[in-house]
Amino acid sequence: MKFNSVDFLGKGSSIAIFNVSGNDYRVISKYRFGNKSVFLFVCWIGTHDEYTDLCNKGGQYTAENFKDYS
Repeated sequence: MKFNSVDFLGKGSSIAIFNVSGNDYRVISKYRFGNKSVFLFVCWIGTHDEYTDLCNKGGQYTAENFKDYS
């Protein structure tokens, strides 16, 4: 799997957004630092358009799969 880039959200969050599959999909994840490791938790997966809609509603900070953002 190829990741074109990763963006880190502001506001002191621990959220990283991965651009996947030629920028067609987005993966929202949270990261935590352990003693000698970094843990990455996938919170949401969607298309670029779904991510844009999510951001327009401010949902990128609280995103969870299967949640209705409409």
